[in-house]
Amino acid sequence: MRTRLVLSSARLLDPGSGAFLPQTALAVSDSGRICALGDDREIRGLADSGTEVVDLQGAVVTAGFVDGHLHPVSGADLTHGLDLSRCADVADVREALAGEVRRLGRGAWLFGWGLDPNVFGDQPVGIAPFDSVLDGVPAFLLLFDAHSALASRRALELAGVDGPREFDQASAEVVCDAHGRPTGLLQEDAACALVERVAPQPTRAERRQRLAAALRAMAAAGLTGGHVMDANGDSLALLAELDEAGELPLRLRVAPWCQPGTDAAGVRDLIALQGTGGALWRVDGVKLFMDGTIDNGTAWLERPDCHGESTHAFWPEPEAYTRIIGELHRAGVPTATHAIGDAAVRHALDAVEKAAAGGGPAVRHRVEHIETVPDDTLHRFAELGVVASMQPTHCCDFTRADHTDNWSRRLGEERASRAWRCRDLWDSGATVVLGSDWPIAPFPPLGVMAGARHRRPSRDLSQPPHGPEQALTALEALRAMTVNAAFAASESHETGHLALGHRADLTVLADDPLTTPATDLPDLPVLLTTVDGRVTFRTDRTG
Repeated sequence: MRTRLVLSSARLLDPGSGAFLPQTALAVSDSGRICALGDDREIRGLADSGTEVVDLQGAVVTAGFVDGHLHPVSGADLTHGLDLSRCADVADVREALAGEVRRLGRGAWLFGWGLDPNVFGDQPVGIAPFDSVLDGVPAFLLLFDAHSALASRRALELAGVDGPREFDQASAEVVCDAHGRPTGLLQEDAACALVERVAPQPTRAERRQRLAAALRAMAAAGLTGGHVMDANGDSLALLAELDEAGELPLRLRVAPWCQPGTDAAGVRDLIALQGTGGALWRVDGVKLFMDGTIDNGTAWLERPDCHGESTHAFWPEPEAYTRIIGELHRAGVPTATHAIGDAAVRHALDAVEKAAAGGGPAVRHRVEHIETVPDDTLHRFAELGVVASMQPTHCCDFTRADHTDNWSRRLGEERASRAWRCRDLWDSGATVVLGSDWPIAPFPPLGVMAGARHRRPSRDLSQPPHGPEQALTALEALRAMTVNAAFAASESHETGHLALGHRADLTVLADDPLTTPATDLPDLPVLLTTVDGRVTFRTDRTG
């Protein structure tokens, strides 16, 4: 059996135990699996003229990091144009927009992304503060949650949006003032699409280029895989194209969406898609939405927020969602449900419980986000075998410890104190998987793990943590992006550990992530990344 790769002079950190293995080197067979563990001399002896041999000079090798929730294709599409994520107030946004307007050609559209609703303070979220800057300019500004956007007056005019609309998505809305005039705020995909469809679109070649660049950056950050929570439009075709060309640097598990209004034929189509894919990607699961977001008032809460919003589900008939969960369960299809509010989480768990009670195969379902839940919900994840998929950097960067942020003010003190209960869910026996939800938050996995540990704003680590009692330990955070990610994908037998026969999806770091302080962890250098034992990223330090 030919040896594809040898890594020597390494510290081999297994995330299962958190301990270093006694061996200092490993070999990867041509099948992409770890085929030998031993000392440097023994393992180097397995190399031949075609083997890549890397002397790591004491660097740390661990099982490859897997992002438990990301959107690479749509993220690459959305993160073009003006980055507004660093704007702290309306004045910052106005200045950024004004600079971009000066660079635009006549009649050109202005695209922006990452806008934090906290910039509006106590004022309503709308386009009015930017009317003078965007006078006559068609602009589409995506809010950070990617569930809502601001459209300029000219963009609304071009789209023919001059009043409220009705949508199949119950929480979708063209927000209007008391006189029925659009404020520029568009809630959820269906409303955003009204303007997006009249805006200029990138070519397919441009989209492929953006996607390839985003995936290369993910590999450089240490990611070897990701659980992809969408497959809209030509997403699967783009992934297949990159895979066939040998340009896919991550192993991707894709869950296509099931939206309200999906009929029996649509469900059958989703079931038929399962297992399709290529060398490094496959369709495995279905993504559903139970609500929107707390920040824009479209979550599903058991009690309304401070504005009287977030009172209903994403599905106009929640029982239709429950029925589809049952159909997918009986077909052996795992599901991942976006559920942010407490009512949404409860309903998602209820649906899984009902599906399991009806019999059928063992299926590993998930709930995504879980931003606020009461005590009586925690234990149900472990009891039902539902994976808790969470993104702690959202708590770090979009809320504040003193609860003066938009998310916390909407919920009130009681519910804001239950923010991102990673520790409580872990201690209740749930399998917690961590991810970024990119493009909502940055994808570097070391930053995600750091946020789970320190729970502080990444822009200012001197600020106090939000809910420090909910922090994970260094080992728990590492497991949540390796061992637990493998479990969630039903792949524990072949990934998530450093073990013979496991895939050689590996991340190499300059030092031990378990002893690196949480606040320093995002800056820990990634030296090498491999998928199937093929190098997808390397620095000069690895030769």
